[in-house]
Amino acid sequence: MNDFIAIDVETANFEPSSICSIGAVKVKDGVVADSRYSLVCPEPNYYSRRCVAVHGLTDDDTFDAPSFGTVWAGWADWLEGYPLVAHNAAFDSKCIARACRIYGLEPPEEWHCTLRTARARIPRFALPSKSLDSLCDFFGITLKNHHNALDDAMACAKIALALNQL
Repeated sequence: MNDFIAIDVETANFEPSSICSIGAVKVKDGVVADSRYSLVCPEPNYYSRRCVAVHGLTDDDTFDAPSFGTVWAGWADWLEGYPLVAHNAAFDSKCIARACRIYGLEPPEEWHCTLRTARARIPRFALPSKSLDSLCDFFGITLKNHHNALDDAMACAKIALALNQL
């Protein structure tokens, strides 16, 4: 797979729809071609301490951010025709589907998961953990700011490309 969009979301709380940031990296012909990032006003709009401890975002960061519906609609043409790739796609796809439902948008259907692919292609003895940061270390990929949605999406894109070579 040489054409895809790697995507990552962070949530404000434990409601899947509470996306507070989203990052996406477009890969064309096996090369990173473009990227997008946005803070998002979460729905429901409150932050859990545990989520803040992971990504560092708070209401101060997103109080005037656009809604997920505005961001997703604005990205629609850019996303069109590309399969989505996420690390632990079960999480990101659920969050995006729930947020799409709230805003009356059609959720994406085609998802690929770098976590699932890594588990299938890399033996456990070679790399016990298939976490995003462990795979970055394994493949020599720089992960600048783990749990920043754009940095995680970039890492995911590079992991997907590396996994294509296995």
